[in-house]
Amino acid sequence: MESSLKLYYAPRTRATRPRWLLEELGVPYELVTIDMPNGAHKQPEYLAIHPLGSLPALVDGDTKVFESAAICLYLADKFIDKGFAPAFGSPARGPYYQWIVYGMATLEPAVVEFAQHTLFLPEAQRSPEAAAKAKERIEAVFQPIFAALKDGPFLLGASFTAADVVLGSIVNWARGMKLPVSPEGEAWLAALKARPAFRRALS
Repeated sequence: MESSLKLYYAPRTRATRPRWLLEELGVPYELVTIDMPNGAHKQPEYLAIHPLGSLPALVDGDTKVFESAAICLYLADKFIDKGFAPAFGSPARGPYYQWIVYGMATLEPAVVEFAQHTLFLPEAQRSPEAAAKAKERIEAVFQPIFAALKDGPFLLGASFTAADVVLGSIVNWARGMKLPVSPEGEAWLAALKARPAFRRALS
């Protein structure tokens, strides 16, 4: 039977997060690769799904969802029996929401700022001072994450969830830019990257 799930995707974008989770879930889905260099994300067909033409986006029958964390939350709850989100009403739902929002609202903006001033902006527009401030902010924001992992191996203890997908992908990006990660963080990232679904999503 044809899947109703369609993930609009491009490599090396935030779309890898919901793709990773879909691979973890093991449910049928269609991967629709968007040719961003040729502007496919700005065509009317795709803008009808994501009004800003950004990636990712998910279509599930008549339901359209964009924002990578929102898609992960939606999928984990849609397939709650798969165990990638705490049960509805569970006390673990609070920390689960907390880490996903923390990743998107607190960590990722600082990582983006650091990347802008070390990689993405033209040399003349980069600010070493801005990069240093972003690095300092990232190091501070890392601390609660790494403290939580001391009770690991995952953010919610023994259970791997969509929170590890969202926050882990951001910490892994930061780690790829040589930002310092604690031993607990390194062990966590190694465990995430060893998962077959992670490898399939980044293939």
